[in-house]
Amino acid sequence: MRLDEMDIPLERDVFLRSLVRELSGVLEDVVGIKEASGFVSVVGRSIGEWMNGEYRKALRVSNLSREQVAQVCVDLKRRIQGKFHIIEEDEDKIIFGNTACPFGDKVIGRESMCMMTSNVFGHIAAQNVGYAKVELQETIARGNKGCRVVVYLQPASASSEGREYFRTDT
Repeated sequence: MRLDEMDIPLERDVFLRSLVRELSGVLEDVVGIKEASGFVSVVGRSIGEWMNGEYRKALRVSNLSREQVAQVCVDLKRRIQGKFHIIEEDEDKIIFGNTACPFGDKVIGRESMCMMTSNVFGHIAAQNVGYAKVELQETIARGNKGCRVVVYLQPASASSEGREYFRTDT
């Protein structure tokens, strides 16, 4: 039998998602979930900066409105095969739901991978409205059926849980 005729479930997307899963797993095992989350956060910040710039350029704006921030977060996740939606939105917070992680089943048991969502959403929100605190109330990684992500936009309304993000001059 020829190798290219064999039924091996390997293609670029599965390979890359598996690679990220294994990298985060090694980090979690070696330094712990909290520290692994910190490393993933650094990557998430870079991705957030990139995505924020791309959406601003595409929308031809120097700053996204709160409504655009919410729409951009949903759209970017849709483009990478997540199924995020807005549950609630007001001047103090945006609550997102999600039924499919872009990492697929590779995220299960890898909580540090959720820092990608926290940092991308947090960075985009903070750069455009000045402040964000992201609370990952439920995640597929933790075994929930879906995700519930709250992005607080005002420090006074923010939960005690979560990670804070502030506007920077970059």
